[in-house]
Amino acid sequence: MKNNFEAIRDARALGVPKMLLLGLQHMFAMFGATILVPILVNSYFNGEGLSIQVTLFFAGIGTLFFHVCSKLKVPAFLGSSFAFLGGFATVANLDTGIFAGMTYGEKLPYACGGIVIAGLLYLILALVIKLVGVKRVMRFLPPVVTGPIIICIGLSLAPSAVNNASSNWFLALIALAVIVIFNIWGKGMWKIIPILLGVVISYVVALAMNAFGFTNTDGSAILDFSGVASSSFVGLPSFMICKFDVTAILVMAPIALATMMEHIGDISAISATVGENYLEDPGLHRTLIGDGLATSISALFGGPANTTYGENTGVLELSGVHDPKVIRLAALYAIILSFIPKMSAIIGSLPSAIIGGVSFILYGMISAIGVRNVVENKVDFTKSRNLIIAAVILVCGLGFSNGLTFVVGGTSITLTSLAIAALAGILLNAVLPGNDYSFGENPSGDINRGVSFNPQKKK
Repeated sequence: MKNNFEAIRDARALGVPKMLLLGLQHMFAMFGATILVPILVNSYFNGEGLSIQVTLFFAGIGTLFFHVCSKLKVPAFLGSSFAFLGGFATVANLDTGIFAGMTYGEKLPYACGGIVIAGLLYLILALVIKLVGVKRVMRFLPPVVTGPIIICIGLSLAPSAVNNASSNWFLALIALAVIVIFNIWGKGMWKIIPILLGVVISYVVALAMNAFGFTNTDGSAILDFSGVASSSFVGLPSFMICKFDVTAILVMAPIALATMMEHIGDISAISATVGENYLEDPGLHRTLIGDGLATSISALFGGPANTTYGENTGVLELSGVHDPKVIRLAALYAIILSFIPKMSAIIGSLPSAIIGGVSFILYGMISAIGVRNVVENKVDFTKSRNLIIAAVILVCGLGFSNGLTFVVGGTSITLTSLAIAALAGILLNAVLPGNDYSFGENPSGDINRGVSFNPQKKK
């Protein structure tokens, strides 16, 4: 969607009331996707997963921290990353080594510890990019490697979507239909927030069904408000200190390969949207440092991984206001909301069927973005090397459902399917001859390299 007016670089010219509203718009754009991550993780951890309050708090803090690292120049919002959902699901199901006999709540800190390490990998990539340049680094992470890995992330979560939706197919289909309708036929702001609309409208339907005495397929109540009544209006987020274990680290750390590619794509998209080259100024190494540290700080205290949000890039294009100060207002709103437990409890009462309906789109979208990554970067599958790399990644990512467990120095270590796929893909790409990928030669392809739900076409 092109604007027919000149972009506004300094929102102060609009006055304080309009600035506040613009910040609110950015908050709504990120809100649905950001809170959906802890909702989904809670379904994996049987209600003992991530806190919505903590998630909102670190989305705001992480965004502000990112802006400081990027010299206050890049209008990006950092919300919850969906790429790590598969890792959370895997950690929740670990039952070997120290995880044997643990409750779900006891496993969660180790998942967060793995994300801390994943965030620190951003710093390594930032240092390498600073020293040798982005083109040389990206040669080892071409679309033939990252695309199939992203596909595996989405497909590995597919059974979870079906399982949640099966508790009440009618509600799941309502959520799915609303997202599709607003994503395809919505206009303006409605097109930017299809996930939020899907959740809200299907929740209203659930309220009506619950009032008329309808139940889920297993006879249970559609909604449970017991947690809402006991929640206060004001309270501190329930922070938690993470823990570290080699197995959990090996589950989470390889996912950083996908999220770092997402970061590069989103920064490229933001640059194209606002007409600035942020890869050069303030520099990709600075934005990577901001994103990585924001992720590690969040996970250190019990929050999810953060990532630059394509949804907010769509708002930049829609509004024509490219001032990073507006994004920082949205970050402040998120922090304020994190101190309202009753809001978190209402969100937490969301039926699992609605989560399933949203997941049908979301998980499939992650895999579809992996396909788009391959197509738009014009990966040549007539070449045997590319076929071999993609084939091995897909089989490893989807075939090793239980991973590979081995003992080193008395410590049980599990390599998950995604870790195996990532290692195999990077190794094969480095060893097999004929790697002809060069980052920057196909800008439109390079832009679309992420794992985020962004209904707006990136340009």
